[in-house]
Amino acid sequence: MLVVPPRAELRHRPLETQRLLLTPVEPADAPDLWFAVDTSRTHLEKWLPWVPFNTDLDASWRYCEASAGDWDHARALRFAIRERSTRRFLGVVGLESLAHLHQSADLGYWLRGDGTHRGYMTEAARATLVWAFKRINAHRIRVAAATDNVASLGVIKRLGFRFEGVAREAERCQGRWLDHALFALLATDVAGLMST
Repeated sequence: MLVVPPRAELRHRPLETQRLLLTPVEPADAPDLWFAVDTSRTHLEKWLPWVPFNTDLDASWRYCEASAGDWDHARALRFAIRERSTRRFLGVVGLESLAHLHQSADLGYWLRGDGTHRGYMTEAARATLVWAFKRINAHRIRVAAATDNVASLGVIKRLGFRFEGVAREAERCQGRWLDHALFALLATDVAGLMST
């Protein structure tokens, strides 16, 4: 079974990397999240079907409140990604669709437009994955990306995920169907993850 720690534990002892702090998404993050989404719409809308529905600060607040509830009920574990030095909000990385019996989850992530091409997402996702395998007892983590989303596929490759197939027309985004490349990482792959 998965072992989900309380949000308070991660608030007091966030996941830390060389450049980043990862803390559970909470309602207090809503203004920063709204600003990151609203200033990055063109960058995000191409790949994320939820972006057009994040229409105002209240929508971001509802998402942050739902994220806190999802954590408390062990459905999903989403982290706000912030720069350590400035505390600037960069995006979200998390574990979705927790399957406790199967000790599995889906990795999801997004990054604001002006934070890309700096290795932040690889750094944040690596920390999340190591934590998932070591702390919450995950056995398998899945991830998917549109087959033409080069940036996301690059993150997945750098993290050492193994390709498992293509889900045809898996998601509708901006009026077009996206095929998804599917990948997974097992707990037995963690040694490779930590060295990449």
